[in-house]
Amino acid sequence: MRIMLKARIPVETGNAAAREGRLGDKIQSILSNLKPENAYFTDDCGERTAYLFLNINHSSEIPRICEPWFLSFNARVELHPVMTPDDLNKAVPVISEAVKTFGC
Repeated sequence: MRIMLKARIPVETGNAAAREGRLGDKIQSILSNLKPENAYFTDDCGERTAYLFLNINHSSEIPRICEPWFLSFNARVELHPVMTPDDLNKAVPVISEAVKTFGC
């Protein structure tokens, strides 16, 4: 299953890591370990934020994905299932059936 991870790094934690010269190295280490399909970095609510897109096979992989962010940066982490356009196209029949069953 494809998931999107959103990791928000608190300002003070991120600033301390930057001042100590370890912010980039820690992020690179996490990326090397997780091997995301894609990774994007921005700000969210004034905090350094990473968006990673990964494939997982089982929910037991969640700690492997989240713990590096928790332990390295005291980050706030969210996980969301996501779909590609092909995945969404495959879901159209299910959506249509839901409309027939539950639509007004």
